[in-house]
This record gives sequence, structure tokens and C-alpha cells, in this order.
Amino acid sequence: MAEVILKNLTKQWGDFVAVDGQSLEVSDKEFLVLLGPSGCGKTTTMRMIAGLEEPTEGEIWIGDRMVNDDLPKDRDVAMVFQNYGLYPHMTIFDNIAYPLRVRGTPGSEIEPRVRKAAEQVELTQFLERRPKALSGGQRQRVALARAIVRTPKVFLMDEPLSNLDAKLRVTMRAELKHLSRELKVTTVYVTHDQIEAMTLADRVAVMKDGVIQQLGSPDEIYNDPANLFVAGFIGSPAMNLINGSIQGGQFVTTGGTQLVPVGGDDRKEVVLGVRADDIRVSEAGQGNIDVPIYAFENTGEATLLTVQWGRQRVIAKGDRYLRKEQDDMIGIALNPEHLYLFDPNTGSRIRT
Repeated sequence: MAEVILKNLTKQWGDFVAVDGQSLEVSDKEFLVLLGPSGCGKTTTMRMIAGLEEPTEGEIWIGDRMVNDDLPKDRDVAMVFQNYGLYPHMTIFDNIAYPLRVRGTPGSEIEPRVRKAAEQVELTQFLERRPKALSGGQRQRVALARAIVRTPKVFLMDEPLSNLDAKLRVTMRAELKHLSRELKVTTVYVTHDQIEAMTLADRVAVMKDGVIQQLGSPDEIYNDPANLFVAGFIGSPAMNLINGSIQGGQFVTTGGTQLVPVGGDDRKEVVLGVRADDIRVSEAGQGNIDVPIYAFENTGEATLLTVQWGRQRVIAKGDRYLRKEQDDMIGIALNPEHLYLFDPNTGSRIRT
């Protein structure tokens, strides 16, 4: 096993900078997720670790060795891609065994190692079948078994669940979580799906424009966002971001509605962040502010109420048994202990 260290890593094509001077330490046996929108540099970072892309600048260390000049096959990493990459003419057994045979593993070792890997992903009964006879989830487990069988120093996973349907993604997330704790192999996992990141990661690195915006545990990323981008990217529904100002320690929306005390110096421009979970819904006349419902959604486990608050729309989360209609008036109250302030020009967090 090994840690992964990136030192001032940069990848540039002409004038386009995909990864911009990033440094990162992934501890031994840690499950780290690179999270961000398309084009943020997360996959490029992972491909440089694998040796599939050459960095423009910087160093890549795996364990106690700098691997910048090492070929991918010499870095002792195993990759799992979005595309399963299975050989259709081979049985599942042969697909899993392939990396061992390429490395000249003695034949007497191959079968027990393949069967152990297959057992870990619950594929033992499918070893004589070919990939076309398996479901998408089973094929993804074959790809995982092929990576596991090598016992590499590092796993690199590039959006491995994105081709699966919603229900299967939930099942595979649970399997990956269990497997990662069982194998205890350093893992770098790339995804744009924040639910995957929050449920799988020991730590999450949120990326934008080739730069890590925040690095921390899922709890830290969700409950203590470092800037406006992280606040708006993490959470489902996303955090409400309300434009306004601070006057006499009170937040005032652009439309002129006074809210709870927030403290701090007066500011002409500020963004207030509040999550839907931290807005209490009540009958009109019982909350701090009465607002009309713009849209009402029943998700089964809760209700989402989009309300028209002055010039902006805000989402609140209500009880699953709550029933309202469009244009009904309700009362909302913000939890003063879970409010966030941001500078709209720099995006940085304002801490009062």
C-alpha cells in the first residue's frame, strides 16, 4: 500500500490550463474523491497519476518513489473506468485473470486469486459466462474484480457508476463502500455526482477550473463550505443563495425584506446561504416571513416548497405529510445557527 502525493501539478495544452499548480496528499489506505463539474480537471488529475497524461509541471509520488518518468504499467496502479473495458470473447474468469497473465503470474496462483476476487464482488457463479450474458451492474463488478485481483498499491476509479441506472448505483455504492473498507487500498475516485462523493469518501476535494476549492471530510464540505462555489455545488437541493446587504447587523434581501440578525460590518453586497433543511415551514402568520408557494413537490420522503421571496425563489424542505397548492401562503423561518455569508465578487466566505 502507499500514499499518493502531488506537488505543484500542472497540465496545460497551449493556452488552456486543465490543472493549475495543484498539491495534494492522499494518505495510505484513504478513499479520496475528486469532485466537480465537467471540465474542472478531476479526470486529468487522475490520468496524470496513472501515467496516461504527462504533467506539464510538478511531481507525482506513489509511496517513496517519484513516478513522473514511469510507464503506467510500472506504477502499480489499477484503474476502473466508466466504460467497463471487458473482452467480449473471454469468459468472466479470463477477464479477471488477464492482468495476472500479462504480468507472468504462475498458473498455480491465478485460479485461487481470481476466485477470491470474484467472491469479494459476488461473481463466483458467473465465472464461465461471457460479458454479454451479464447485466450492467455485474459487468461493473467484473471490472472491479479485475482491478482487485492485482492487489495494487493504488486504485484509480473514473466515474465507474455513471452508466448504471439510479437503483443500481445505490446498490453499487454500498458494495464499493464495503469493499474499500475490506481491501484498505489507497483509492482516488473521480465523479461529478455529489451523492457518490458524500457517501464514499474519507475526504473530498472539490475542484473548479483546475483548482481545488476545498479539501475536507464530507461533513466539513457540507456544513462548512469554504466559498460560494462549494456552497452552491454541494447539497440536494443546492444551498439557497440569496442576494442582499447587511445593515446594522441584519441581513436585508435585495427586495427589502429584513431577516434574522447575522452580525458583522455593514456591506452593500452580500450573499446569504441557507440550506432547505434549515428553513422551518409553518402556516402563514406563524413564521418570520409569509411567502407564496411557487411550486410544491412531493418526493415521498419529504416535500420541497419553492417559494417566491421578493425577487428570488428559495427552496424549503417540509414534512412528508405536508400538502399545499401553488400560490398558497406559508410562513418560513431561518435557523440562525446555520446561516452562511459570502462575498458575491470574490466568492469567499465571510466569517463574522
